[in-house]
Amino acid sequence: MTDEEILGKAYDTSLMKRLLKYLRPYKWHVVLGIVLSIVVSSMEAVRPYFTKIAVDENIANGDHEGLLFTALAFLGVLVFRGLIQYFNAYLTQWIGQKTIFDLRMQVFEHLQNLGLKFYDKNPIGRLITRVTNDIEVLNEMFSSGIVMVFSDVFTIIGILYFMFSMNWKLALISLSVLPLLFYGTFLFRKKAREAYREVRIQIARINTFMQEHITGMMVDQVFNREAKSYNQFDNINAAHRDANIKSIFYYALFYPGVDLIGAIAIGLIIWYAGVEAIGGTVTIGTVMAFLQFNEMFWRPIRDLSEKYNIMQTAMASSERLFKLLDDRTMIDDPVAPVPLNAVRGDIEFRNVWFAYNPGPTDAETEWILKNISFTIKAGETAAFVGHTGAGKTTIISLLGRFYDVQKGEILIDGVNIKDIRQKDLRKHISVVLQDVFLFSGDIASNINLGNEAISFEAVQRAARTVGANGFIEQLSNTYHAEVKERGSTLSVGQKQLISFARALAFNPAILILDEATSNVDTETELLIQSAIHSLLEGRTSIVIAHRLSTIQNADKIIVMHKGEIRETGTHQELLAHGGIYYKLYQLQYKEQETGSRPVVQIGLRV
Repeated sequence: MTDEEILGKAYDTSLMKRLLKYLRPYKWHVVLGIVLSIVVSSMEAVRPYFTKIAVDENIANGDHEGLLFTALAFLGVLVFRGLIQYFNAYLTQWIGQKTIFDLRMQVFEHLQNLGLKFYDKNPIGRLITRVTNDIEVLNEMFSSGIVMVFSDVFTIIGILYFMFSMNWKLALISLSVLPLLFYGTFLFRKKAREAYREVRIQIARINTFMQEHITGMMVDQVFNREAKSYNQFDNINAAHRDANIKSIFYYALFYPGVDLIGAIAIGLIIWYAGVEAIGGTVTIGTVMAFLQFNEMFWRPIRDLSEKYNIMQTAMASSERLFKLLDDRTMIDDPVAPVPLNAVRGDIEFRNVWFAYNPGPTDAETEWILKNISFTIKAGETAAFVGHTGAGKTTIISLLGRFYDVQKGEILIDGVNIKDIRQKDLRKHISVVLQDVFLFSGDIASNINLGNEAISFEAVQRAARTVGANGFIEQLSNTYHAEVKERGSTLSVGQKQLISFARALAFNPAILILDEATSNVDTETELLIQSAIHSLLEGRTSIVIAHRLSTIQNADKIIVMHKGEIRETGTHQELLAHGGIYYKLYQLQYKEQETGSRPVVQIGLRV
């Protein structure tokens, strides 16, 4: 069963205890809300009592002054009740919004702390559903469920009190239809649960589909898949519509059914009270009051049925949310971390074995890296080459401790990275990826990433150093020019230059370039030459490249094949060896001679 299919109980004690913890900072507001609800309920229940007094005492005795006093008192109760109800509604919504704000911030913070392995397994659309739909359901429970349910319960208690105090026989006649109501409510709850589950499943499908296809819109349009995607979404949307219509159908049966049961109760009251009134044992005012009480009685009954559904969906949503919050797919910091203030940049991999999904035994594990050992001295540039899937990118993921190794050690300046806090480790490492990610905002904020320690002057200096100032200063607002989602208004080369400026602005001791020039044209690549030269100067650098001519001047070239290191040496040493590197170089050299894209040697250790 998927998370969306979790049905949930109407009430789960363990889940409710966890939910109530979020109300703890606002407990006195909740108490005040409950007190106000009781006051509103008592005033609601007393209204028909004024009718009885007006008819049986004032009108029957011709007491004009008494009738005026009763009417004014009734008006005063209504006005006071309206004011209390306004403050109570505002207070309950305020509690709900405050609580949901706290919960949503906790979920977002938890998502930030989860490891990349978690995101490898969970679709983005599902996580968006958690932070939006599921939390919004809990908002209904906090604002309309927990506090307001007291209003309905005390309204019913107040009505029953006045009914039995006036005429207990007539009260029993009025309540004789309750078995019908209970049976109808039982059927409604059963059918509504199934309908709500289907609605939630379809909402999650819509969110996932929308996220995936909006992100991949270019592919849809390039391959003329708009009609096919439209038809797929039409089917998903139709399923969501049908699920909602099904739930509406049950509501359309339930609420008129409650009204019908209430009408039967009115008929019984008129029949029984009419006979008693003719005999003189029941007054007309009592009959009118009971008719009003009967009408008022069914409204909170309907409201409680609605709150039952709110509670049920809230339990299912909270179960999914707490499952997310309880997920510990994260990299834990050491209890006693080793401080890492200044970094020389010595890197060592010592007998490292790694798999993204370890099996129960070593023999059943699909190892991505197998017994990897190498050293990179401070200030050196090391290049990793190899076929796709050889494990090159995994090396840099492990160095930044986005994943933990199953065997072996990774050392920086002789310290095992597992003994270093992740923040301390990563502030000394900058990565320039093949696929540059830019956030919504402006150019400057995408270079310093909101780090107040990096001044605007430092941002400008980094941009000038890597040559990004050329296009930035041509923009209308220069460094404050708007950057839209994922940098859609910038070219690939411009985004790459911004990523170089970002890496330089953070002044790392260790720099990683992961296919940093593979997506740019030759002209832009020439511009990036000086940028890379500036970045590499005085830093320990790891360069991952497919085009071997771009790394000829690296201090060390490590050739990987199927998760193992097969060759290590300089460019000339590896060519002389005549192994895998030689074959790769010869293959690319032939491609260059046959007229494929010219290869530019960037400034590595020039």
